[in-house]
Amino acid sequence: MQDSSAPSSGSLNSNALGDATSPYLRQHADNPVHWQQWTPEALESARDRDVPILLSIGYSACHWCHVMAHESFEDEATADLMNAGFVCIKVDREERPDLDAVYMNATVAMTGQGGWPMTCFLTPDGEPFYCGTYFPPRPRAGTPSFPQLLEAISDTWTTRRSEVFEASAAIVDALRNNSGQLPVSGRPIDAQLLGDAVASVRRDEDVERGGFGGAPKFPPSALLEGLLRHYERTGSQSVLDTVQRTASAMARGGIHDQIGGGFARYAVDDEWIVPHFEKMLYDNALLLRFYGHLGRVTADPLALRVADATAGFMLRELRTDAGCFASALDADTESVEGLTYAWTPEQLVEVLGFEDGVWAAGLFAVDSSGTFEAGMSVLQLPEDPDDTVRFERVRRELMAVRDRRPQPGRDEKVVTAWNGLAITALAEAGTGLGRPDWIDAAVECGETIFATHEENGRLRRASLGSHVGEATGVLEDYAALAVASLALFQATGESVWLERARRILDSAVEHFADLEHPGSWFDTADDAEVLVTRPRDPLDNATPSGASLITEALQTAEGLVPASDAARYAELASAGLARSAAVLERAPRSGGHWLAVAESSLRGPLQVAISTDGDSALLAVARAHAPGGATVVAGVVDSSPLFEGRPTVDGREAAYVCRGFVCDAPVTSERNLIEALHR
Repeated sequence: MQDSSAPSSGSLNSNALGDATSPYLRQHADNPVHWQQWTPEALESARDRDVPILLSIGYSACHWCHVMAHESFEDEATADLMNAGFVCIKVDREERPDLDAVYMNATVAMTGQGGWPMTCFLTPDGEPFYCGTYFPPRPRAGTPSFPQLLEAISDTWTTRRSEVFEASAAIVDALRNNSGQLPVSGRPIDAQLLGDAVASVRRDEDVERGGFGGAPKFPPSALLEGLLRHYERTGSQSVLDTVQRTASAMARGGIHDQIGGGFARYAVDDEWIVPHFEKMLYDNALLLRFYGHLGRVTADPLALRVADATAGFMLRELRTDAGCFASALDADTESVEGLTYAWTPEQLVEVLGFEDGVWAAGLFAVDSSGTFEAGMSVLQLPEDPDDTVRFERVRRELMAVRDRRPQPGRDEKVVTAWNGLAITALAEAGTGLGRPDWIDAAVECGETIFATHEENGRLRRASLGSHVGEATGVLEDYAALAVASLALFQATGESVWLERARRILDSAVEHFADLEHPGSWFDTADDAEVLVTRPRDPLDNATPSGASLITEALQTAEGLVPASDAARYAELASAGLARSAAVLERAPRSGGHWLAVAESSLRGPLQVAISTDGDSALLAVARAHAPGGATVVAGVVDSSPLFEGRPTVDGREAAYVCRGFVCDAPVTSERNLIEALHR
């Protein structure tokens, strides 16, 4: 790893965020609030002063985080109240997902909902006793102002301390009682369970507008991947129709940047028209993986175009100088949401001229009434243009002008897990769609992550420039990087990636597995900072859970390693899937990635070994036709355990299609390989 020495904490009586490795914390370095980072010294200061902790958690691309900062944290009078009555601690949820998980659970338990900015009041021991999200500077619709809340909390702490400790004890007990492992449901992971799960998901489909449920709508990336794998296994056209309806609705809506590519975090409406404009690395990585897979399976031009545009966005706007990927683009530009992206008909005419401007306004659904604010519109693409040459020229001209507008800020923080997702997406889409440049980008990112964030199998969560943060890796970091390393091994054939994947997997098993409940995982390591509860969340949310990702990694690795390790990995993967049955049975929309992993498991899992000592036509066919989640590698006898006893045939390259270590007879023709893969 590079230098990971702790940044200077500054004075506990002044703002100490100037040297933070988080851009979000640095955004608050000029606040008059005496913000501290989460450190033992900050907690000890609360004990010494006998005051509660005011914990504020957010992230750099969050619109309402900026709003509360401008309204309250930049206000001298409010800052005086905060400094006098509290030790004020700022946390970047992306840098410390463990803290975010603990206190988000507390917030949801107390209020019934969560979100950012998250505002929690804690005892000096870190136990929450009052939680909420955004608080306005003045009373609004029954919500107290933030200054009123500060005064009320201070008064309660001073005059009714026993009530505070009673509340905090009850909340901590509830958090600990609700942080258990998933039960083993008793239902096997079989075709009936997965069919029932898919049917349950489809009952929630918005058939007219795409997606599941109502507004706001988030891209259900992992769920779509799971449904697509279900289609590949069953051939169900109705399931593919569900997948394509949502894929098309998102691709044509304002949530998708019709000019520059990439997706915003969510749409505020139920038609995918108006986005919340922040663009997250994790969303775009997961969507690249999905659209690349969909385009490969269906050859749908829209899916292929979106995959290309999404990869282009990631490489153009999120790539760092070191070859990895920054966390996000901000929702706001110069404190105005959507300033960079929205247009009026007059602006289109001004940029493109009358004929092209009117044509573009019709194409992108821009009219005088607007779809956003102040008569502005977010560009959509309800139908593909007849004139693709004109379309590409108009997009280039609009992009050139848009690039001269003020631009949203970029969170330069490099997060291990999210870069793992990006590596996997680029490697898989690159091999499946014949884009070696994407594979090269994935390799460069992987090399940088291992050089900076990993040492002897242990990971750090994030870095900023050349400085690696103090926060240790959580389960999703290990799991996503292991999946990525296995994807790079398949894409390049270089054994170093398999060795790295095994190192990360073995470390994850040692430090995160719940030994008392096989198949269950903690989200923090056994030697990580002790919090009021040790977090674990096996449900898939905006990103796959660490538990489902580590199960995917174990399932993939079991076909690539020696028998002793293969049996151990297979046992752990099987135990994890057994626990996922409870999610797939009761809440399948919260188990999208579990569904994807389970679908792959039910197919065998499928492993394809191409025995060859040179360029391979069979390898290209396997990459184009193997279902999602299959393992596809090429090599020679003894280069990997998967090739033991599986040589070339009469000097010709041969493909061995294996399901759960039982292999079909080798095939040497492309047609026979396609038949074997679809059997």
